[in-house]
Amino acid sequence: MAGFTMELSDEQKEVRDWLHGFAADVIRPAAAEWDEREETPWPVIQEAAKVGIYSLDFYAQQYFDSTGLGIPMAMEELFWGDAGIALSIVGTGLAAVGVLANGTEEQIGTWIPQMYGDTNDVKLAAFCSSEPDAGSDVASMRTRAVYDEAKDEWVLNGTKTWATNGGIANVHVVVAVVDAELGSRGHASFIVPPDTPGLTQGQKFKKHGIRASHTAEVVLDNVRVPGSCLLGGKEKLDARLARAREKAKKSGAGVPRAGGRESVKNAAMATFEASRPAVGAMAVGTARAAYEVALEYAQTREQFGRPIIDNQGVAFQLADMRTSIDAARLLVWRASWMAVNGKPFTAAEGSMSKLFASETAKKVTAQAIQILGGNGYTREYPVERMHRDSAIYTIFEGTSEIQRLVIARTLAGMPIR
Repeated sequence: MAGFTMELSDEQKEVRDWLHGFAADVIRPAAAEWDEREETPWPVIQEAAKVGIYSLDFYAQQYFDSTGLGIPMAMEELFWGDAGIALSIVGTGLAAVGVLANGTEEQIGTWIPQMYGDTNDVKLAAFCSSEPDAGSDVASMRTRAVYDEAKDEWVLNGTKTWATNGGIANVHVVVAVVDAELGSRGHASFIVPPDTPGLTQGQKFKKHGIRASHTAEVVLDNVRVPGSCLLGGKEKLDARLARAREKAKKSGAGVPRAGGRESVKNAAMATFEASRPAVGAMAVGTARAAYEVALEYAQTREQFGRPIIDNQGVAFQLADMRTSIDAARLLVWRASWMAVNGKPFTAAEGSMSKLFASETAKKVTAQAIQILGGNGYTREYPVERMHRDSAIYTIFEGTSEIQRLVIARTLAGMPIR
């Protein structure tokens, strides 16, 4: 077990500095253009693939970092560059985590490489869980997967929404209901291979922020996938469903209690649990970027014959901003360290990290605009874009309200639905 330390290793610092350089030299100069275009920044993704950032090997190295800090460190630096472009670069990772969390070794080896492609032929992947009527309420999911035993195929029908890379991805990971009576415990995840008939892109959303990241509906109309595309395999699914049915008979409601990794009983929750601190790290990166712009502006902008940072009204805001950013990072690091070392989230530490970092990003970016005054409200300065981008952190992968609910119910020893 890796001991907790506040100091990054020399190797981690080298990776951090390399990512920071890419974010500063490649991502930031392209940020405003792709935000305005509202399109996937393929040239930047290809450049990331060329240098090794958009690759299975890179994310595997960070994911399996024994300290747990590899992924949050990478997310913070990339999102410091720009949230929209960074999400386009890392969006495939959510689908990859879904396979890592639920798939067999064979499935991991087969499908994750196809999610990234190579430097000459870059691919994308999409994780599809949310639905028009089932966002935070995963138990209300309507997408169905029915097993055709004669053909050893699963037939998927339904509509997914808010899917990053949805419809344009090479590989889609889709969460569907296999037993409606079991609620969220009756869900399973499926790989939908490239060019599978019946999968189409629905509405592409025009968003308030993270506009360089493609977000769309995914429509599944009698989509047939081989039995081997059920993540984890049918034997494992049948055993899990049998246990869930037996528990439901004994306890009535039978919803599992939240906690560490061992308590996760459905595919979507396993994926979100693994990725939630990483979202907190994204928020820290955006907040830090806005803070740095505001700090530099306050040091150089003069009013009444002196820099505005000499005014307590500005200086105190910057002090609070930096304090909140550092606190958010520490919560993210703690949750990441706990996850990689198998420590149970007995106080919902993963949700704590995402909640606090998300709210910090919204507040800090708003404060940055205030410090820049009228300039901060224009697109001539990046804090306006950062503020728009920050709004997503309190919404996706569980709203702030859901995080508070998870934390409160965990503290009270109540079940999580």
